[in-house]
Amino acid sequence: MPAAATTPPSSYERLGLRVQKIINSPNAQKAKAALIFRQPDEAVAEWERLLEEIAENDNVTLAYRDDGGVQIFWVVPKED
Repeated sequence: MPAAATTPPSSYERLGLRVQKIINSPNAQKAKAALIFRQPDEAVAEWERLLEEIAENDNVTLAYRDDGGVQIFWVVPKED
């Protein structure tokens, strides 16, 4: 029986996975901040969509830098 064919991730999914790795890195988690840049092969529209989705999260702040990078800061709310 042939193995089930898996659909490769879309360019948007690959972008999301790349940024997720950066955000989940130990250094970013410790600092509660991450610096991300759009890669030349990533579509501007997809980059803007991802940033909008990140910005919709509570306790997250985006800072757009002059060099094209985006600094993401987040706060982990205290448990009641």
